Amino acid sequence: MRRNRPVPADTAQDSPRIDQPKTSAAGLPAVLNSVRQVGEHAGVRRGLPAMLAVNQKRGFDCPGCAWPEGDKRHRAEFCENGAKAVAEEATSRPLTAAFFAEHPVSELAERSGYWLGQQGRLTEPLLLEEGADHYTPIGWDAAMELVADEMRALDNPDQAVFYTSGRTSNEAAFAYQLLARQLGTNNMPDCSNMCHESSGSALGETLGVGKGSVSLEDLHQADLIIVAGQNPGTNHPRMLTALERAKKNGARIVTVNPLPEAGMREFRNPQHPGGLLGRGTPLTDVFAQIRLGGDLALFSAINRILLEADDNGSPVLDQAFIDAHTHGFDLFAKTLLGEPDEKFWARVERDTGLERSLIEEIAAMAIASERTVVCWAMGLTQHKHSVPTIREVVNFLLLRGNVGRPGAGVCPVRGHSNVQGDRTMGIFERPAESFLDALAAEFDFSPPREHGHDTVNAIRAMDRGEVRVFFAMGGNFVAATPDTHVTEDAMRRVGLTVHVSTKLNRSHVVTGTRALILPALARSDRDIHEGRDRWITVEDSMSRVHASHGVLPPLAQGMRAEVDIVRDLGARLFGQAPVAWDSFADYDVVRDHIEAVVPGFEDFNARARKRNGFTLPHGPRDSREFPTATGKANFTANGTYAPEVPPGRLLLQTLRSHDQYNTTVYGLDDRYRGIHDGRRVVLVNPEDAAELGLADGSYTDLVGEWSDGRERRAPHFRVVHYPTARGGAAAYYPETNVLVPLDSTADISNTPTSKSVVVRFEPDSGL
Repeated sequence: MRRNRPVPADTAQDSPRIDQPKTSAAGLPAVLNSVRQVGEHAGVRRGLPAMLAVNQKRGFDCPGCAWPEGDKRHRAEFCENGAKAVAEEATSRPLTAAFFAEHPVSELAERSGYWLGQQGRLTEPLLLEEGADHYTPIGWDAAMELVADEMRALDNPDQAVFYTSGRTSNEAAFAYQLLARQLGTNNMPDCSNMCHESSGSALGETLGVGKGSVSLEDLHQADLIIVAGQNPGTNHPRMLTALERAKKNGARIVTVNPLPEAGMREFRNPQHPGGLLGRGTPLTDVFAQIRLGGDLALFSAINRILLEADDNGSPVLDQAFIDAHTHGFDLFAKTLLGEPDEKFWARVERDTGLERSLIEEIAAMAIASERTVVCWAMGLTQHKHSVPTIREVVNFLLLRGNVGRPGAGVCPVRGHSNVQGDRTMGIFERPAESFLDALAAEFDFSPPREHGHDTVNAIRAMDRGEVRVFFAMGGNFVAATPDTHVTEDAMRRVGLTVHVSTKLNRSHVVTGTRALILPALARSDRDIHEGRDRWITVEDSMSRVHASHGVLPPLAQGMRAEVDIVRDLGARLFGQAPVAWDSFADYDVVRDHIEAVVPGFEDFNARARKRNGFTLPHGPRDSREFPTATGKANFTANGTYAPEVPPGRLLLQTLRSHDQYNTTVYGLDDRYRGIHDGRRVVLVNPEDAAELGLADGSYTDLVGEWSDGRERRAPHFRVVHYPTARGGAAAYYPETNVLVPLDSTADISNTPTSKSVVVRFEPDSGL
């Protein structure tokens, strides 16, 4: 039995200050906060050139979200959170050997992730020897030879795990997956496994392509946009500009979310004088404040209304599209209409917490719309029934032919820059046979065919002692993954952990028997090789591939480009045959190999040099061709499901604060929600709080209850009365990842169920 250990925290975070939530997003406060962040971290000399280059056609791609840029760009083409991300990367604070000599790992392990991230940029390779409590400097040659020796000594290649963060470029990701497969394993978990894997699973089955089908222009042209389970104001702020433009073009917007979010209420565009002066654009026309996990019931209800309206003689469905391009409609319709009306609506109202009249209003908006887009993020993807939910969203769009037409389609909004590109490059534990065939033909070797470990299964394998080398290309694996104590114990069973990183994080202080930190160039850094600047490419959330050019001089000479780290290791392990690893110093060579292996990258080097890049092909969007098992878009019968919550408990969702990007915490404020100077808060509806005896401002322990019989505890959270949907609560991750069991995952996708955590509240036990 593992004991629940105290969660590391800095005492300054234990007493947050609370005020009223905001009713609008961006505007002058966002500008002022951006300027402050850049000034504090990077200063004028580094910060100003970086901010003028971010998301520009000859600049670098923001390391934050994957939202696309339009053809015409503002001089300041970034949001507040993008400014925070760039400021952290462009910091003028080097993290030197003296810091690690002063701070033992045992001490660093008691610090918060926020504190660790504020210490500066990693600048030289560091080694934590077996039994040691301090990282010490190590030369690049010695570090890379150490990794190579460990990999050569493996009993079989599957004793290695190669993790990838979405920050990695296309070129680095392609080289990285090639290295793993030349070694002989498909153990390639990545951050997609914890976020949009459910989207890829559902879209691959129903449409044949596991990506979104819309462009930025489609959003601008839509009549109706449904934003479900997503908070653009914090997680993808530049999306608000697209929604504002859609509104001005006449679109109506439905927001489906358990929490009211400031950005979806009113957007004050800081690119315009009116936005700076406080004149905003109301975005949401209808707010459906849904119960956590009720989205499947909601879209099922809307679809039933559409089917019944069509049966009553109104031409609601696009029958020509259904007949020509879809499969499975009759079974879908029969299943959905089979439940008696009274029973159906009683269940829907219970599962969604919405009145029937509101759902009928949304359905009427859908019927009136000729062009509909549905956008979603983690609020839909991190439940046990996430894949059926997203399949039901696809059913909704197929009924009226809203796939493969301008202004319409599916829009899963990826959260991490180039996370979609990493998957395109082959970072996947279950690669397609066609990809492996192309890889074998290009490099004249036999890549492994057996599926590897995703994130959850990698942790299980580490926990069983089956992993001897864990290699992470970016990210913060320990903090990002579920079941924190299980994950940390598993990581400590690994012989060697290696992290290619830019900033210090929790994964550097919870290590294997030995640990290496390899400092990498950031997206904003110039990548100079033999006197010439190199550039990389990334893919945004809408399948647009474009170049990214770093502009800042690296903070120290000890940092290497990710591609160079991979090619060095490849050359040490395998020499120069059959892969000529040394040639990868020329990124054009890497792109030529990508062109030969990955469909859609024809003439890659030439097209990537165009100012706006190029868009990858997408059969459903481009020609209504669906590469599914049936050759058509598939309707699916998804049944009914909603999380069950026992009396005296609430359903908790983990979420980000506004001062946060994934596990990177930029500050201790969540300005839009009125939280300041702290993160250990739990947002609870006042009526639920009254029933549970939770006074506003009191402190409580969150205790997770699961079918495995083992409770998980997150101690010392301040209760904040907040207008959440009844029956639900919310708290920030990674502080509450401890509550999510490793074995609680979405059906089919195996994504952790971070939006469906059953908790009870107990008296505060302190930290």
